[in-house]
Amino acid sequence: MIRLKPSDLLSIGEIARRTGLSVSAIRFYEEQGLIEPVRSGGNQRRFLRSDIRRLSFILIAQKLGLALGEIKAQLATLPQGRTPNARDWEAISRAIRATLDSRIEELTRTRDRLDGCIGCGCLSLENCAIWNPQDQLAAQGPGPRKLIA
Repeated sequence: MIRLKPSDLLSIGEIARRTGLSVSAIRFYEEQGLIEPVRSGGNQRRFLRSDIRRLSFILIAQKLGLALGEIKAQLATLPQGRTPNARDWEAISRAIRATLDSRIEELTRTRDRLDGCIGCGCLSLENCAIWNPQDQLAAQGPGPRKLIA
């Protein structure tokens, strides 16, 4: 069992100040299983200093478009009982790189198609690159099929 010093632990208010998150957001991430506080003798939440990095990762990953489930899966790969090191975080970076690259390609493709459509000036549905006569694309599934294909 690892012995923690009182200085190793932060209250929920302290971790909120350090991360810029609201207390309710930290509780939400706890409920989702993304972080796990320890309990003090008085049953108060206490967080490891390393949880600052975990919460920062959650914020960054959400801005990158990762779902909470994806974030949780990555956080589960981090060691428990010790502060994650550079190698631990590099492994997560490698793991999400392919997902991010795929999303970047999809966003670029969609942006380029939208630019072409909005600025084409064809003024004719017969020449329109995304025109869908008689809803033929419905057989391929829901959504804007020509833009997300």
